[in-house]
Amino acid sequence: MNEAIRNLEPKALWNKFSDLNAVPRPSKKEERVIAFMKDFGKNLNLETIEDEVGNVIIRKPASSGMEDRTPIVMQSHLDMVHQKNSDTVFDFDTQGIEMHVDGDWVRAKGTTLGADNGLGVATIMAILESDTIAHPAIEALFTIDEETGMTGAMGLKGGILKGNILLNLDTEEDDEIGVGCAGGIDVTALRSYSEVDPIPNSQAYTIQVKGLNGGHSGMDIIKGLGNANKMMTRLLYAVNDMVSVSEVQGGSLRNAIPRESSAVIVISEANSKKVPSELNRIKDAILSEYKTLEEKLSISIEKNSSLPSKVMKKEDQTAILNALSTAHNGVYRMSPAIEDLVETSNNIAKVTIKNGNVKIECLSRSSVKSSIDDLVNSLRSGFELAGFEVKASGEYPGWAPNMDSDILKVLDRLYEKINGEKAHVAACHAGLECGILGQNYPEMDMISFGPTIKGAHSPDERASISSAKKYWEFVLEILKNIPKKS
Repeated sequence: MNEAIRNLEPKALWNKFSDLNAVPRPSKKEERVIAFMKDFGKNLNLETIEDEVGNVIIRKPASSGMEDRTPIVMQSHLDMVHQKNSDTVFDFDTQGIEMHVDGDWVRAKGTTLGADNGLGVATIMAILESDTIAHPAIEALFTIDEETGMTGAMGLKGGILKGNILLNLDTEEDDEIGVGCAGGIDVTALRSYSEVDPIPNSQAYTIQVKGLNGGHSGMDIIKGLGNANKMMTRLLYAVNDMVSVSEVQGGSLRNAIPRESSAVIVISEANSKKVPSELNRIKDAILSEYKTLEEKLSISIEKNSSLPSKVMKKEDQTAILNALSTAHNGVYRMSPAIEDLVETSNNIAKVTIKNGNVKIECLSRSSVKSSIDDLVNSLRSGFELAGFEVKASGEYPGWAPNMDSDILKVLDRLYEKINGEKAHVAACHAGLECGILGQNYPEMDMISFGPTIKGAHSPDERASISSAKKYWEFVLEILKNIPKKS
């Protein structure tokens, strides 16, 4: 299956991507891909080091005739988001990604593809291996754990890198040159609740929300896609007075818009007709509202064969559903300075209610520090009013645009020369590592670009074959046109 991928052009890029995708590489479990990358560098007889947090750095001298050019850092992250469809049998910890060609797209079978940021990693690998590509001195920086905390970039110490220009290969539109990004912070709300016995002669039901698009909680938040946790909350809130909730499980990763949610509820005999009728009314309303955005959305309400042993005490249930209902999800503020750019947003990513404990996990993003502080305070206030303990952690900075960047001028000129049109120079509402790396390397000139990737952080992730070819040619021209040392 993956042989078809290896025969795509440019073969150097797709072969390295296939090699990489054979290695399991979940965030925070990168031991195998770190070893893979170290072996790769050492087998090329290039200086290869692993820093104290697990980042891998491979150094390659300039090609002949390029010794007078400014040294560069080429950077991508090793880990990938692991998401799969509920009916897909796949073990991310042991299996390589199963890929196939679908027209102009490379896709995976029911899972995320890993093009984010695997195509960037593969690009750098192909350049390191080549003996024909012209390039300045290169430091290849492969960071870990970008997707769940950016701890690799945060742990990279100053003084290790010697390059003066950083090319980040983690942008997902091939006509875009990235010059800035949002920062982010994890918001976690925790609470316990009392459990009671379900009313005798009651009936248990399972409600399931599934089939949503999901996607990247930064880049895709502007699309107004459905959030399974908010949909489930809406269903439960509508029948709160007539049901008892036993458990809820929705979403998986903070940086992925939740695609699925499941809840077990108990309905007394007195409400056996009212509740299904009301749930179906809300279900129909949701399906109607999202019919143009979420064509595969399904909401099911099915009887269970047995009662759960415990349900939530009514007072706790009401407080928790009130908190989830009021918690902001989606775009919080659009940028007043940059057209069509989301400034601040929140993703209610994961909700777990079970065995007397509630955990609600959010990822808030913003390119403006004061705005993200305001959003976090708003979330904190709502959750604390409902008796939650709220923790904010894992904060990382944004990357402020520098429109006078020398490397931006190079890329802007080259893109127009190659493609006959101007590139879209923009900041994005996603977390790139440039802002973090810039804290210890404030003088480094940074830019971000990449091939077109759609549906990142979801099983619909796909990489454009024609775009990869366009992007590869752009990379080669950039390397040839790196300015001389000043």
